[in-house]
Amino acid sequence: MLAVPLAGCGGNWQSALDVHGSAAISLKHLIILIVTVCSVVWMLVMVALIAALWRNREAHSTSPEPARERRMTMAVTGAVVATILIISTFTVLSFIATRALNVAGQDDLTIRVRGLQWWWGLEYVGPDPSRRFETANEIHVPVGRNVRLQLEGLDVIHSFWVPSLAGKQDLVPGRPNELTIRAERAGVYRGQCAEFCGMQHAHMALLVIAEPQEDFDRWAAAQREAATTPADEEAAAGLQTFLTKPCAACHTVRGTAAAGTTGPDLTHVGSRRTIASGLFETTRGSLAAWIADPQTIKPGNNMPLVPLTPDELRAVSAYLASLK
Repeated sequence: MLAVPLAGCGGNWQSALDVHGSAAISLKHLIILIVTVCSVVWMLVMVALIAALWRNREAHSTSPEPARERRMTMAVTGAVVATILIISTFTVLSFIATRALNVAGQDDLTIRVRGLQWWWGLEYVGPDPSRRFETANEIHVPVGRNVRLQLEGLDVIHSFWVPSLAGKQDLVPGRPNELTIRAERAGVYRGQCAEFCGMQHAHMALLVIAEPQEDFDRWAAAQREAATTPADEEAAAGLQTFLTKPCAACHTVRGTAAAGTTGPDLTHVGSRRTIASGLFETTRGSLAAWIADPQTIKPGNNMPLVPLTPDELRAVSAYLASLK
């Protein structure tokens, strides 16, 4: 009977038990140890309780014999000492596991992660300003390399959590935090805001894509490039609509006059796997649906409804989908 629910503990791309990062592996071992020890303690307590009830079922004296009282005193004292030792051990191991969440070095890849209602802003930073670039909701990292995440909350408290790679870390406005992640295997790992941050908290996801260093370098080089000028007539019309409508006041598309900072950087939005912080796969249809009525799709978000004609909507969605 236990095998059925336990089968759901593995093979999940957002599971603290399906781990592929050094910090997450350490946390998993700690979880298993605590659950195992607590299970043994619970069984011992149940055995002691059943034994005590069995022995006393026919006892009529309210005053225990001296020898028995000594045994009871020793048992209680031993239980108290064992409890202190177990709790102290758990505390020390938890402290060690927590320190493992931040083992960044000076040469680590550094990414600034901003939590907003309800999306993730990402900036790949470094000593060379020409190599910096911004993206949103999708983190690419090289396999086998420590990645330092500089966490900032810009509106309310958020919590960054990719359970297959590391533990949780809060993003608190006015108090920068750091977290180190390291993917030991290539793959796509789902993350989530783990601190209630508003009505769309459940729809604030992100993806961490771990890939070989060569693939990551190619991706990063492409992300640093400005947006290409669309050759397609419909996409070119979409660019003009994008620049003349309020879109350009909130979003940046590098290589164009759009330089807004309120919303996500859209320079290469067409290359991302999802939009709206994991709500939809990135397709031309999902982009059009989001632009047409963002408040119905994600109520309460900060993107206003921009009035567009059907032809303008088709053109803008074609342009955004072309931003690879």
